[in-house]
Amino acid sequence: MKCFPIFQKGDHQWFVFGQDPDRPEYIIDTNQVVIQSGNQALLCDPGGLEVFPAMMAALTEVMPIDNVRHIFLSHQDPDVSSALPVWRQVCPPNLDVYLSWLWQGFVRHFDSEAKMISVPDQGMPIRMGKIELKLLPAHYLHSSGNFNLWDPAARILFSGDIGAAVLPAGLTDNIFVTDFASHIQYLEPFHKRWMGSPPARDAWIAMVRKLPIEMIVPQHGLLFRGDDVKRFLDWFAELELCGGLASIA
Repeated sequence: MKCFPIFQKGDHQWFVFGQDPDRPEYIIDTNQVVIQSGNQALLCDPGGLEVFPAMMAALTEVMPIDNVRHIFLSHQDPDVSSALPVWRQVCPPNLDVYLSWLWQGFVRHFDSEAKMISVPDQGMPIRMGKIELKLLPAHYLHSSGNFNLWDPAARILFSGDIGAAVLPAGLTDNIFVTDFASHIQYLEPFHKRWMGSPPARDAWIAMVRKLPIEMIVPQHGLLFRGDDVKRFLDWFAELELCGGLASIA
């Protein structure tokens, strides 16, 4: 699994892990994100059981596993959360797991002993070292209990499935979008099928446009930075979303 350092200012860092060349074709590619401040780190959407060995090996190349004190699950999907029990086996015992109150009873089916912190619908802050991260509501995009993570100091938004793209294997060694117009073909099918609520989309875009954001990091595919942040928001705002049977037609 590849590691892409995307931000550093002093001991405040962001890493994106993904594009594993040894990943089986039947496993969807995911981006695992780690934010570090001093000797504390937060793992965003740690992924499924299938990617745990590769992710664990890549992570420990850049920091001690004991630094991981927090895990954030943006929603309940297995590609987000199913490796939680094994992460708890290797991380410090006082690990905090942040997850919407809505999904905790479901995720406990595969990890009943995790120390879960209920995220209220309006979101909440997470204090980590010298920085404060903010969990922002992104409900119904696509999950009914869904959150993003915003780092005001780094001006980076981890957007979960919003902005996700399913790329052909071996398409790029880059982690950033370099040609937005060409990238739309990988964004559009995913967003039309999975993003079924125009009002939720509009509320999310209105919220995000008010924030100083220089980079959007989705859980699948390539990252948006600079002018491509606005390009993505403008494109998503105009996309005709499908839902239910309409998405199958």
